[in-house]
Amino acid sequence: MDSTLLRNDKDGCAILTLNRPDSLNALNTALFEELDAQLDDLATKTDSIGCVVLRGAGRSFCAGADLKDIATSGGKGGGVQSKAKTIEKLSKLPQPVVAAVQGHCMTGGLELLLGCDLVVAAESARFADTHGKWGMIGGWGITQRLPRRIGTAFAKEMMFTAQQFPAAVAREMGLVNRVVPDERLDAEVEALVKAILANAWFSNFGYKRMLRETAALPLDAGLAFELYNHPGRSPDFKERVGGFGKKT
Repeated sequence: MDSTLLRNDKDGCAILTLNRPDSLNALNTALFEELDAQLDDLATKTDSIGCVVLRGAGRSFCAGADLKDIATSGGKGGGVQSKAKTIEKLSKLPQPVVAAVQGHCMTGGLELLLGCDLVVAAESARFADTHGKWGMIGGWGITQRLPRRIGTAFAKEMMFTAQQFPAAVAREMGLVNRVVPDERLDAEVEALVKAILANAWFSNFGYKRMLRETAALPLDAGLAFELYNHPGRSPDFKERVGGFGKKT
């Protein structure tokens, strides 16, 4: 049986690929279990992995939760909780996480996306929260992460209508960082990852942690947190500053 999640580590980046292309990478329990295990491992690999890319095999990123899997479990209990915790692990990885999106990014797939830091979307990408269409309410963090990402008004529009939003509109909302032609998706993601990895990983990890831990604080409290919890300078600070202006 093929793995539902593929991992490829290359030059400091771990590429995680949802691997259920025949079902548009619908999220089932087996995929979540594999993702959870990989996230646990990646959290310990900060010396060798400085960035993570999450993508989907085939023509879509992720069409959402596997409704057959939900019907079997009843959509209740530990299944919902464990999957929500997996997305929380994704959001709390020390490394920046870049989502590469083509085709469908729907419902549970949107919730998974919201656990990522940056989103590069192909022009073919379509985003939607269709929970209401099926008489459901998202339970993997969407009611909290989506309005924080795009604002309450846009989040309500997505939730209340279940409509699909093209990549260009998603970018206007703030859900997506960049939109590129489909044939440029891989190259754009590769360039973004290269730029991220060129920075001190210490700095990237520190920025991500501080942004996350102060997200709900008022400005004065956030400034105090920064002052008293600042992580300092990277171990290679002197080397980086010493090389400033030198020709390579």
